[in-house]
Amino acid sequence: MDKKYTEINSNFFDKWVKDGWEWGKPISHEVYEKAKNDDWFVLLTPTKPVPKEWFCEMKNAKVLGLASGGGQQMPVFTALGANCTVLDYSEEQLLSEEEVAKRENYNIEIVRADMTKPLPFEDESFDLIFHPVSNCYVEDIIPIWKECYRVLKKGGILLSGMDNGINYIFNDDETKIIYKLPFNPLKDKRLYEDSIKYDWGIRFSHTIEEQIGGQLQAGFTLTDIYQDTSGSGRLHEFNVPSFYATRVIKK
Repeated sequence: MDKKYTEINSNFFDKWVKDGWEWGKPISHEVYEKAKNDDWFVLLTPTKPVPKEWFCEMKNAKVLGLASGGGQQMPVFTALGANCTVLDYSEEQLLSEEEVAKRENYNIEIVRADMTKPLPFEDESFDLIFHPVSNCYVEDIIPIWKECYRVLKKGGILLSGMDNGINYIFNDDETKIIYKLPFNPLKDKRLYEDSIKYDWGIRFSHTIEEQIGGQLQAGFTLTDIYQDTSGSGRLHEFNVPSFYATRVIKK
């Protein structure tokens, strides 16, 4: 455990992207063109499109993609007329963003940074923060919600995808419960070794108190929520929800 776990995770993401990871494949030119004609959707969780009414007016909006690299959402928002900034700790995910921006000839601010540290932005910089499932790779998420609140403008929107932790208790084929919650490899040597051995990355379960409660404690107001499945595997086949998405605003 000599190297900081967020750096280890960054290396995992880079490897996964090179191996063809689903969440690291940039959108096609055709998808970008469709978005320019208002035919689009984006995901915060594995399968359910985010309701369009969750978004602000996107034309000229200042949007932050928080841990949202991969060239999947920011190009869509840019096609809708937003001014986008993407922050991610994976170089490969950011290269995907750069690839789409060059291909479609638009500008995007690309920031490589660790979201466990203070965000490198001024107070009240953004109208919208788009934060897909990623806080499962961070041990303490409370500071992230506080930073999101700080960098959002008054009336700004935070859209977040989160998991509820149930994925972590099962073996890989989801037939046996073998791990207990909370799932924290930094506090369990066996979990840490399994996380490296099985190519999981260093992941953490989080409670509803940490996730939705943390957003409320940061000052946000919850306006909507939905749940989702993992999109594959046994839990998905039985329609067991293991993810949820929230829409909160800074009043």
